Amino acid sequence: MTATGASEGVGARGAPVSGPWWWARRRSAVLDVFLAAASTVECAFEGARFAEGAQLPELLGILLGLLAGPVLLLRRRWPVVVVLVSIAVIPAEMGGLLSTVGLYTLAASEVPRRITALLAGMTVTGTLVTTFLSLRQDVAAQEDFQPPMWLIPAMSLALGLVLTAPPVLWGLYVGARRRLVESLRERADGLERELSLLADRAEERAEWARNEERTRIAREMHDVVAHRVSLMVVHAAALQAVALKDPEKASKNAGLVGDMGRQALTELREMLGVLRTADGAAVRGAAVSDAPERLAAVASRAGATVQARSPEPSVAGAAAESPEDGGPTGGASAAGDTDAEGPHLAELADLVGQSRAAGMVVELTVDGVAEGEPAASDGRHYAPRVERTVYRVVQEALTNVHKHAPGARARVRLAHRDGELAVQVENGPCEGGAADAGLPSGGNGLVGMRERVTALGGVFVSGPTDSGGFRVSAVLPASTTAAA
Repeated sequence: MTATGASEGVGARGAPVSGPWWWARRRSAVLDVFLAAASTVECAFEGARFAEGAQLPELLGILLGLLAGPVLLLRRRWPVVVVLVSIAVIPAEMGGLLSTVGLYTLAASEVPRRITALLAGMTVTGTLVTTFLSLRQDVAAQEDFQPPMWLIPAMSLALGLVLTAPPVLWGLYVGARRRLVESLRERADGLERELSLLADRAEERAEWARNEERTRIAREMHDVVAHRVSLMVVHAAALQAVALKDPEKASKNAGLVGDMGRQALTELREMLGVLRTADGAAVRGAAVSDAPERLAAVASRAGATVQARSPEPSVAGAAAESPEDGGPTGGASAAGDTDAEGPHLAELADLVGQSRAAGMVVELTVDGVAEGEPAASDGRHYAPRVERTVYRVVQEALTNVHKHAPGARARVRLAHRDGELAVQVENGPCEGGAADAGLPSGGNGLVGMRERVTALGGVFVSGPTDSGGFRVSAVLPASTTAAA
């Protein structure tokens, strides 16, 4: 609506115009037509009376009423025009309904309040002057009635206020209430849209969390089982090769395979129990993200059990070490982890020894010093997550050598640097005469190593070497901590 009161394509309540002409609804048009007809009849009757009192042709007064009354049809489109017409016909003492409805519509509309106040003041002034002159003329005609001097102005002012204030105040109230309702409706629509967006985002976050949790659990399962089962297959292949030539060695390998298989089944059973418990806790509202840490604890206990059973660093011990995972993936490990919750750098020598027991030639160097020299036990300790990640990288790399390069020589290098810890596992080409154990590969080993290293802010690189072998390298930021 413009400053002149013209509504620009909206109805009285701000709704889009969909009815006839400028009316938003058909019932609004019917109401305005009824009011305009009543105003026309009123103005025509009062116009005829005014013409008779002013000694003018009666037809002229009726014509004036017929012109002023229908203006009420324009009250929703041009309320200012309706009020101006009502002010113009005040001297003719007509247009009471026209003035009342026009002032109400003007006050309830979006016309600036200064214009409403100005037109209301003009209406009060016109009504006061007209009433004052009319009353004074009537009192003068009655010689025996001598009212006080203040009575006529007071009555004129009271009549002007009574005819003007109620419609203006009611219109202001209705307009304010209408704007409040529209504001609340807009806020409700906005909140509904925001809630819809939040629900969509929550669903996306929940789906992302489910996928992330599946990935983490799959990585835990891989670390717990893959290394052990791989060595079982290697020993089974060796058992098949020496079954007739060396029955004693074949019997020893068969015992190792049986121990590893039973322990693998025990670990799988415990891990499945953990997963079921985690799912139940999730239904009750508990967090599911603790499942990998619980898997790590189960694997750690299983590894300790196997090491107690095995008198030497055999393949069974290697399989026992495999399940443990400190949970660096996704940064899920708690800040209060301790060294007892997973493998440490001190256990790398045992891990290498287990691969040697499986028939692999492996060399381990620490800070460029050959294994067995004092520098290998440097006494430096790192965060448990860092040590476990390094252990897992070496474990998975050696498992891949067993799978893809049987008989190849491997070298493990561990370097303590200023503010970081580097590890590299490199193997040469596969020996032509070595028997292939036929181990399947799911392609998840390198992906899991990369995820673990990058989760701690490290760098992971892998690829073939010029000599036909394969190299895996990882550098992790780590600050030296006090010895446990």
